[in-house]
Amino acid sequence: MKTSLSPLNKMELDVAKLKKHYRSQEVTLLILMLVALPMFGLVYLYYNSGNLHWELPEIPDFFKGLINGIGFGLLIGQYLIFRQDLKKSRSLDSFEEKVINYLDSSKKRFFLLFVISLLSTIGLLFFKSAWFVILFALVLVFFSLAKVSPDRAKRLLKLNKEETEILRAISRPD
Repeated sequence: MKTSLSPLNKMELDVAKLKKHYRSQEVTLLILMLVALPMFGLVYLYYNSGNLHWELPEIPDFFKGLINGIGFGLLIGQYLIFRQDLKKSRSLDSFEEKVINYLDSSKKRFFLLFVISLLSTIGLLFFKSAWFVILFALVLVFFSLAKVSPDRAKRLLKLNKEETEILRAISRPD
């Protein structure tokens, strides 16, 4: 009896390498979130308390607009960069290359989101503007939307059922 082999059965997958990339991406996200959230939380509490005075220097309002503009520009930029990287990932032939490229693109996206969270924290600290709170809230939305999962990868990379199952196996804890 003949059975046709799918392309995934024919090639050798380096599952350990894929697991390592997947874990690295998950750990990176957690560390960046663990740094960003408390920092912003402290500044936000300072902003809302009204009775704390940290004797911060006065910074010209020009920098308020600059930080705000850079923050929102980077927020749009990280989305566009990720979409461009995603197109590149889809065009790759090898499943392994697709997944690694997707994970690396997600990691790059998380670092950009972290930088934006730092900008919003600094902006809120020095200028006490609600725009920086809105910027941070948008960063949190993108952090949650950008988290890698097998189902999201299936949809974004347009994976078949067999590739999705391999990705699910890779994402499971050891």
